[in-house]
Amino acid sequence: MRLLLLGGTRFLGRALGHDAAARGWQVTAFHRGVTGTPPHGVTSVHGDRTVPTELAALARSGWDVVVDTWDGPPEAVAAAAAVLAPGSGRYVFVSSRSVYRDLSTDGLTEDSPLTPTEGSSFGAVKAAAEQAVRAAFGDRALVARPGLVLGPHEQPERLVWWLRRLARGGDVPVPGPPDLGLQYIDVRDLAGWLLDAARADLGGTFNVVSRPGHTTMGALLAACAEAAGSDARPRWVPPAVFSAAGVQPWSELPIWVPAGHGVRGLHETDAARAHAAGLRCRPVTQTVAATWAWLASLPGPLPADGLGPSREAVLLRDFGA
Repeated sequence: MRLLLLGGTRFLGRALGHDAAARGWQVTAFHRGVTGTPPHGVTSVHGDRTVPTELAALARSGWDVVVDTWDGPPEAVAAAAAVLAPGSGRYVFVSSRSVYRDLSTDGLTEDSPLTPTEGSSFGAVKAAAEQAVRAAFGDRALVARPGLVLGPHEQPERLVWWLRRLARGGDVPVPGPPDLGLQYIDVRDLAGWLLDAARADLGGTFNVVSRPGHTTMGALLAACAEAAGSDARPRWVPPAVFSAAGVQPWSELPIWVPAGHGVRGLHETDAARAHAAGLRCRPVTQTVAATWAWLASLPGPLPADGLGPSREAVLLRDFGA
């Protein structure tokens, strides 16, 4: 299989390159060279996809699969898909579940209403890019909507945020309840499924994420403490206390989305279609352990993370802990 990665140096692109090279595929990463280098076994080609002449040079090679993880202006996706469509077999576009119009809805499916593509939000940008890929490739387009992706080399840092905080130890105010369900996908499981699906010539649109309730907030934090060898003590504080203190779910407190929140659907999405197509998700303990091993291998001291001692003290005080 001849695979072209548009990117290939960060997080998912890196995981895709590593997995595909291990399978013996011929992998080329087309990238600007500003965020690192592709993994071993991947051919590195420097270039800017927004420059038409550099993009056109890629069309001279026949690709069995193109994987695109772009999250910028959709015009760049439209240009790449149009140029590569004549000589490529399948185009895999990594979108997001942010494309859904109402993210507060439980049980979102691939057929749920999408946000209008005319907007400038992340969801609108991804939805417009999806349209462009389908227009160029038709049935040869595979659109994946993962959402929350965790694992080694994480970008942006969400699981890493919690690992750093738990590693610091002490009393940690955590929004309850401990059994709050979480839905995500390990970056390695996402990469593996995308390559399997491409090899099987699968097309269509899929919510590529674990089933709802794959793990819980309590299990995630317990795994973080264990992996980091920490003596941290989670103090389960009612979500109302966090709200009263102005702590924002998801953005300020990564991963956590309380019941009834406007984006709670990100942890309650229907992923049956992808699982029927072979998706398998490893246990949270494996995701956390691998992420900690990578994080601990980085040079320099481990940065502190969390809401900060003063805000944490207020939360604990207001709860009466």
